[in-house]
Amino acid sequence: MAYQVLARKYRPQRFADVAGQDHVTVTLMNALAQNRIAHGYIFSGHRGIGKTTIARILAMALNCRNAIGSAVRPTPEPCEVCESCTEIRAGNAVDVIEIDAATNRGIDEIRELRDAARYRPARDKYKIYILDEAHQITDAAFNALLKTLEEPPDHIVFMMATTQPEDIPQTVRSRCQHFSFHAVKLVDILGELRGIAEREGVDADESALSLLAEAGDGSMRDALSIMDQAIASAPVEDGRPRLDAGQIRELMGTVPNAVFEKILEAVDGNRSAEVITVANQLLDAGNSPAQLARQFVRYLRNCVIAKIAGIGVDGAGADGVAGELLQISADEQRRAGRSASLFSEEELTRFLQVMLRTFDELGYRQEQRFHFELGLLKLVHLRRLLPIEEVLSQFPVGGGSRPGPGVATARTLSPPAPGPSRNLVSGAATARVLETSATVVSGKPAFSPFERDQTRRRFDENAVVSTPISTPVTPIAAPMPIPVEVPTPASMPVPAEMVLTEGDAIGAALVEVGDLAETADAAITVTEGLTEPVAVRADAGRALDLQPASLHASETLQGLAVDALSAAKNQDTAADALADAEWTVKDGELRVQTDLSKTMLPMVINGEAEKLVKNALRDAGAAALKLVLLPGVKSAASTKKPRAAKSGSAQAKAMDHPIVQRAQTLFNAEIRTVIDLRDSDS
Repeated sequence: MAYQVLARKYRPQRFADVAGQDHVTVTLMNALAQNRIAHGYIFSGHRGIGKTTIARILAMALNCRNAIGSAVRPTPEPCEVCESCTEIRAGNAVDVIEIDAATNRGIDEIRELRDAARYRPARDKYKIYILDEAHQITDAAFNALLKTLEEPPDHIVFMMATTQPEDIPQTVRSRCQHFSFHAVKLVDILGELRGIAEREGVDADESALSLLAEAGDGSMRDALSIMDQAIASAPVEDGRPRLDAGQIRELMGTVPNAVFEKILEAVDGNRSAEVITVANQLLDAGNSPAQLARQFVRYLRNCVIAKIAGIGVDGAGADGVAGELLQISADEQRRAGRSASLFSEEELTRFLQVMLRTFDELGYRQEQRFHFELGLLKLVHLRRLLPIEEVLSQFPVGGGSRPGPGVATARTLSPPAPGPSRNLVSGAATARVLETSATVVSGKPAFSPFERDQTRRRFDENAVVSTPISTPVTPIAAPMPIPVEVPTPASMPVPAEMVLTEGDAIGAALVEVGDLAETADAAITVTEGLTEPVAVRADAGRALDLQPASLHASETLQGLAVDALSAAKNQDTAADALADAEWTVKDGELRVQTDLSKTMLPMVINGEAEKLVKNALRDAGAAALKLVLLPGVKSAASTKKPRAAKSGSAQAKAMDHPIVQRAQTLFNAEIRTVIDLRDSDS
């Protein structure tokens, strides 16, 4: 007799021989015992888990010549000795028609099947149609089969096996009994492989059989196919093939998981060079980057499950639910537990997400090696990051709902240097600002979502953030190996190098009025260095416009000119150019320094645009100023100032809001984005 592969040689012939599908076999045996036979069945599930096998066993049980309960057939199992059972097992039964629906998928083939179904079986009790890969049948063919499925003759039974039941129309599924098959568990596959190895006279250690079972990935047929190939390539000792894990890994083109355990240990130790060295050794050995990424993704998934299930480094806790979630051998469970103990669940989840993205990218990237190495380096870099929640939890939280003054003190304050024409404020206002700032900075966070997570690893537990403020602050552990200073927020240039000026005087008054909620009015008068005193009065709960209009003369004229050009037709380019320009008033001239070259200046700002600008200046009472348009590119070092808001726009209304003006005064704030949430009807 010709050689048969293991998957065919050891195909189950009884319901009891089917591994891992008890929920299906028990239901079918009870239906046979109660004579509750349906006219249509759908068997769906993973590949190689027994769908077609159970369909054949059910066909043998239905057409078996011996009655249930007889001496030859005491149970609903087929007797396996009558003519019908032997013919169905051999595949030459006349009344059991097995059709490959992948090739016979058209309406013509289904029409022939429907016509033949009207005739009674030649010998047996039922005429049985087994449609394999039934999801390949076209919609038109299924529609032609609907009436036969709904009201078939008494002698017809349809069995459809498919891996994609969702592709079968709902009208067909509702007319059949649907059995969903489960993936075969690792212990069931391992038991079958162990028994087959004994019957075949193969010496195989437990690690080799576990590797074969894991390679099956829930499919008994896949595991038997790999075992068949491994036996053919195994060395023979004393006339018996011998299987070992190393030979099977070489056959499948995989690497041991100990390599990935070593990579994760290097990631935990922040050793990028070691990670790249191990990857280089694997790739130079001829391993595919895509195959390595696929294996690493599986290993990371096992580590995540081990962390969730609480499996220890010695494999403790791997029984029960943990064993169901982690379908790998005991040695691999302990290995996954050791790797999972190095990281938190959050970090392992990030690692898995990065490697999944890397695996997807390898499918369409040219330089797969580079992207694989980049994905491994990202794992090292992820260890240096902190969750945004933990970073925010270490910032101070004030007692009130407005943390403005506390944030303002994050800037470095230097003592004022002696010099002429400094617009200093009174010491009382400055003392009040600094006192409020020190009180808020030294406060502890009210809540930390990571307060109880003491197992998170840090590269430098003793690193303390240095700060130039003399008041006591809470130290913050830096995630990098070297201590770093808290970066000071970028601010617009202020006169006298951080010395409190007129704007700070106004801010001090607002602090006194708004944050301390004093009922008395706050008045600050600055006389030194000004042509006339600037008086500020603010009532509690109300903010005033505290900016002198003369400070924004050029900006006001610029805004009027830009608005006039924007309102005109075909002058948008000129409006944008003047909005980006620098406007200054000097010696009776209004000088406009643009970014345009000498050639482009008269083309962008033509005579009509210049006339519109002059009319806007005349309407503003600035007709005496001479308009001078200067070409040339501004220096790269100059900071581009924000574009003036158009009158009536949402940004302009935001600029006029008292709270926004207060923030600009206190913190030199800059408005970059304005979102208009007002109703369109208002």
